[in-house]
Amino acid sequence: MDKIVDSFRFVDPLTQKVIKNWIKIETTRPIPWTPLIKPLSECIVALLSTGGIALKTDQPFSQEGERQNPWWGDPSYRIIPRSTTSSEIKSYHLHINTALVQSDLNCLLPIDRLVEMEKNGEIGQAALSHYSTMGYILNPQELLEKTVPKIVQHLKDERVDILVLVPA
Repeated sequence: MDKIVDSFRFVDPLTQKVIKNWIKIETTRPIPWTPLIKPLSECIVALLSTGGIALKTDQPFSQEGERQNPWWGDPSYRIIPRSTTSSEIKSYHLHINTALVQSDLNCLLPIDRLVEMEKNGEIGQAALSHYSTMGYILNPQELLEKTVPKIVQHLKDERVDILVLVPA
C-alpha cells in the first residue's frame, strides 16, 4: 500500500486552494550551493527543524496568532541544545501531528542520530545547538530579514560547517 503525504491535511479548503495556486505561479530560482571544503568526518553539523519545537521552559511558538489569522505564522526561532530529550520539548505546530514529536524528538529533530554519526566518525561533531522555526509561514519576509540572520550568526559563533534542514 502506497502512503501519500498530504501537506494540506490540516488546512481549510480555501487556504489549500490558494496555496496550491501560489505554488503553480512561483518561479524556479537557482539553489545556492557551497561545496564542502573539508571532509564530512571533520565537519560540525547542526539541525534546523520546521516543526515549531521549543523547550518546555522556553516561550511557546504562537499558535493563537495563527488561529486568529490563518495567513500568519510565527517567524521566531528557538535554540535546542544538543543534550535535549523528548521529555524536555513540546511542538507548537498546528499543521502536524505533534504527538509523534512528543514521543520521539528524533522524528523532527534527529539529535540522537547525529550524535551516533559523531560517535561512528561519520561527522566531526554534532553542534552544541540546534534550531527550530515554524514551517507554516506564508509571508516569510520577517523570517528572512530578522530570524535567518540571527540563526546564521549563532551558526558562525559555534563554527558550524553544515546545517541540515529537517522539514515538518
